Amino acid sequence: MNIDFITEQAKSIFPLTRDFRRHIHQNPELSFAEYQTAEFIRTKLTEFGIDFITMANTGTVAHIGKGDICVALRADIDALPIIEETGLDFASLNPGVMHACGHDMHTSMLLAAAKILKDNESSLKGTVKLIFQPGEEKLPGGAKIMIDEGVLENPKPAAIFGQHIYPSENSGTISVTGGPVFASTDELYWTVKGRGTHAAQPHLGSDAILASSQLINYYQTILTKFKNPLDSCVLSVTSIHGGSATNIFPEEVKMMGTLRTYNEVLRTEIHDILMNNSEKMTQLYGCSCSVDIVKGYPALINSHELAALVKETAINTVGVNNTLDFKPIMWAEDFAYYSMNIPACFWLLGVRPDNLSEMPPLHNSRLNPSEEAMINGTAMLVSSAINFLNNKNI
Repeated sequence: MNIDFITEQAKSIFPLTRDFRRHIHQNPELSFAEYQTAEFIRTKLTEFGIDFITMANTGTVAHIGKGDICVALRADIDALPIIEETGLDFASLNPGVMHACGHDMHTSMLLAAAKILKDNESSLKGTVKLIFQPGEEKLPGGAKIMIDEGVLENPKPAAIFGQHIYPSENSGTISVTGGPVFASTDELYWTVKGRGTHAAQPHLGSDAILASSQLINYYQTILTKFKNPLDSCVLSVTSIHGGSATNIFPEEVKMMGTLRTYNEVLRTEIHDILMNNSEKMTQLYGCSCSVDIVKGYPALINSHELAALVKETAINTVGVNNTLDFKPIMWAEDFAYYSMNIPACFWLLGVRPDNLSEMPPLHNSRLNPSEEAMINGTAMLVSSAINFLNNKNI
């Protein structure tokens, strides 16, 4: 199969891909509860004559072809707890649940790729493993669970590819880079305890609000004075709650936030600073502080060799003008767990309609991507797998 043939196949199958997408979009399910979605995927694989196994309850793993070399393709299948406001004819039928992150499109493109690969199975120079993964949107992440259950074994893929829709770029463009793509993500929770008193008598108590504000200021110095300026990092306090009256110092203040970086060593160092120094800072104000760090996904790091292969594939599939270099973003993706275990490449598929200069972003109730972008997304999945199998020395 050459790239021109694959692209023509993706075009001819597009009506079916679109039908897949609209069905999945209309019937969204939350993380780790994607029962109907999983059944739909398995039904289609059966129709295509593709054997599969179940994993992580609602996950599905299939294989096409045979041989010593295996390459994996992954799509995530879960939706978000969002009330849809697109007004589409195929809008969500499940109140409060919406495919606002494009996983309906990811799944549909992998199903379409599965059909193309199965129809041309005899020409494959190895095995393609298809991973339909649940729970990307919820910790601990479906990728981690599937890896723990053996998704990267029997056979072990020599590489894995994945993609994500990208509302910031024109429909059908491919953005890819080697190295860091998305950041690690940690949830941060603080409880600062003081001693409540009348606001007119602060000397009789301990001001937890003042201590909390000083903590927030201190945390920003971590980013400027405790790390290499060349290392990217975000430490954001996004919520602070304490007090209920104008004349009372509260007993307690609760804060929440997030830590994101591409550097795993720096991530651990900042964890240590937060755990060791927060209590010391609040003690200066007669308060105490407990810190809870919920460790999330690691950073997603693309293989430079695979990124070069994907870039070349994209140039031949969508053209040099539609193949874009990608600047890393502090988003998070549990595809990162795959990239920690085997060589991986994750690219972004532009989905902004041609008539729009901007569109609602991911996780927005009005997100309405260009469906035509799925033609290029499908072609990229198939072509990247084929090119890898044809270049086994990568």
